[in-house]
Amino acid sequence: MRRSLSFLASALLVLALGAPAVAADGDDGSEGFTIKDPGITESSGLAASRQHKGIYWTHNDQDEGAYLYAIDSKTGDTVARITMTGVGTPRDIEAISIGPDNEIYVGDIGDNDGVVWDFVWIYRLPEPKELKDQTVKATQYVVKYSDGPRDAESLVVHPKTGRVYIIDKQEDGGHLYDGPAQLSTSGTNVFKPVAPIDLWTTDAAFSPGGGQLAVRGYFGGIAYEWNDGKPKRQGRLSVPLQGQGESVTYTPDGSTLLYGTEGEQSPVEAGSVPGAEDGKSPSGDGSSAADGGGDDAGSNDNLTRAALALGAGLVVLYGLRKLFRRGT
Repeated sequence: MRRSLSFLASALLVLALGAPAVAADGDDGSEGFTIKDPGITESSGLAASRQHKGIYWTHNDQDEGAYLYAIDSKTGDTVARITMTGVGTPRDIEAISIGPDNEIYVGDIGDNDGVVWDFVWIYRLPEPKELKDQTVKATQYVVKYSDGPRDAESLVVHPKTGRVYIIDKQEDGGHLYDGPAQLSTSGTNVFKPVAPIDLWTTDAAFSPGGGQLAVRGYFGGIAYEWNDGKPKRQGRLSVPLQGQGESVTYTPDGSTLLYGTEGEQSPVEAGSVPGAEDGKSPSGDGSSAADGGGDDAGSNDNLTRAALALGAGLVVLYGLRKLFRRGT
């Protein structure tokens, strides 16, 4: 038995060490972190700053005001609270994304109480160059869907073109909605469905170069090759099991995906990126990511976790066996 346990433990260790690892650099948040702010209990969106290293923007889906929070991933502390001015009272903020020129886009697009809103809002504001509590004037856009009211929790902005997209939230899968090339403040911006998304979607994010779209739900996720706005499925994402998984973003170098959840002291957990090799981003320059390996990424991560858990269980079992022997 001892020999078998030793052999199994050794084999599991080799398996765990041999599996692909997520690239890690604690300075950019790629190892994950915990949001410590007691005022953030419903973190529903996450976006990596390209201007401030290691800073991630988030928000509550229901808050006392039009607030955004800058989180330092090294400490988990809030280093700035932004109050948006020039907008009405938010209804249900569900998403945040950063577009070209460090412009922050906020999606006040939730509509889960019967799907009744004839219109929703998008807010745009410049990311502050200095991180401190402050008010920032935002631009408000009125949005409608061509096929009627939708509940949605995912808004993404292409990092190269600046075009805004929304994914609606449907249990049996939704659609990617394409907005106008340029949002307008003078009228209603109509979003039209352009591609199916095979997931009950709670958030999405573009890779830094814009070549990959990561879409997450409560129990899984899918990576799509962007393919010039005609998403092509690449593989599954290794989404951690979370209490209420509501957010996803890439690290600024695109080598790691980060997944967030609602709740107090909510963890942001790291996951692998399909197609990433040697810690580099797939499609870092905006070109298409290489096919293959996508479905394997989630399997490898899960295999690693299972191997480590089983190895730990065997160690405990072996210790208990020795203890019982001593007692006899």
